[in-house]
Amino acid sequence: MATTTKAPAKSGHTAFEYSARDRTGKLITGTLEANDSRAVAQRLVSQGMAPVSIVESKAGKGMQMEITLPGGNRVKLKDLALMSRQFATMVSSGLSLIKALSILAEQTESKKLAATLQECRTEVEGGTSLSTAFSRHRDVFPPLMVNMLRAGEVGGFLDQVLVQIADNFEAEVKLKAKVKSAMTYPVVVFVIAILAVTGMLLFIVPVFAKMFSDMGGTLPLPTQILVVLSHGMKFAAPVGLVLAITFPIVWRKVKDRDGVRNVVDPLKFKVPVFGLLTQKIALSRFTRNLGTMLRSGVPILQSLEIVGEASGNVVVERAAKDVMESVRSGRSLAGPLAEHAVFPAMVVQMMSVGEDTGALDAMLYKISDFYDQEVEATTEALTSLIEPIMIAFLGGIVGSMIVAMYLPIFKVMDLVQG
Repeated sequence: MATTTKAPAKSGHTAFEYSARDRTGKLITGTLEANDSRAVAQRLVSQGMAPVSIVESKAGKGMQMEITLPGGNRVKLKDLALMSRQFATMVSSGLSLIKALSILAEQTESKKLAATLQECRTEVEGGTSLSTAFSRHRDVFPPLMVNMLRAGEVGGFLDQVLVQIADNFEAEVKLKAKVKSAMTYPVVVFVIAILAVTGMLLFIVPVFAKMFSDMGGTLPLPTQILVVLSHGMKFAAPVGLVLAITFPIVWRKVKDRDGVRNVVDPLKFKVPVFGLLTQKIALSRFTRNLGTMLRSGVPILQSLEIVGEASGNVVVERAAKDVMESVRSGRSLAGPLAEHAVFPAMVVQMMSVGEDTGALDAMLYKISDFYDQEVEATTEALTSLIEPIMIAFLGGIVGSMIVAMYLPIFKVMDLVQG
């Protein structure tokens, strides 16, 4: 059975379709980007494969052009969590890394992850360590995973590390699912409210406005405001549509810049209601990742650097750097955290106790579990609170517009009856 792999595209290179035999005689087909076919052959040989055929790829030309949506080729955390759990099960069952990687590549639903696993399998087969092979694909495997694998290889407990990686990723997926579930309803209601108001201002109010102008007389103030908003919406709607399309694209490009993060990340913790939820999520992620890496045998300084970068918030990253400097100078781990408002006194005290008793990893897991429960409770409370507020908000907006449209009619009826 042939196995298909596909290398990521590189600008300025040509795509070549190849078929080659690996050391077991298995036929592997795929696509590589290179300057010429000779470069492809050299790369295949360096990976321990014997080239059978190499031809220039026709994909991406004419009607055969492959369309990739933005973000469609991204490996999701859910895919990594499932892959890690299956990998841990196979390794602990005695399967070789090469066989396990081949099975994982065939089973995963993510095309990018499957191609990457096949490349890693080839590299491992050629004598490269698993962690080194994974480290060459930073866009797929996070540094946290790579460093934990390296510690497991050195310590001889790779299967246990894979289980810890799977537990960590699954906990992260579960946490994100809870927050996403809680936020779905208010976001949907808010979007419906915007669409309803925009539709009424663009299509319904102008009909009533023409009818009001034919009646003559002075319109009530609420109706005058509604007519002005309707005229303004004719210009605001196209601008809003353009912003709705361009803003996500621009934001995706600039959100990771230092200047943007230094402004936006601290504000995330200061937003009313949602700031507290963001803080709890950040604390849960920080303590879980740090506990997992320490338990896997990764050196503490290296763990702090990776956990800070993986936190996704510059405030937590700065705190991790302060802790690194403190530990490097021979001082305590928990002390510097007290100087950062994002870390409550309870977290600092619990980490200090864990540090004194030599059970810091276990204490970090307890803190993470506590904040996981806090996030769940907070999201449930927010959901139960936001639902009636959003319904009242939507009903109030639409109801006010309807009343404003019918006020002139009521006024005319009163004049006729009078």
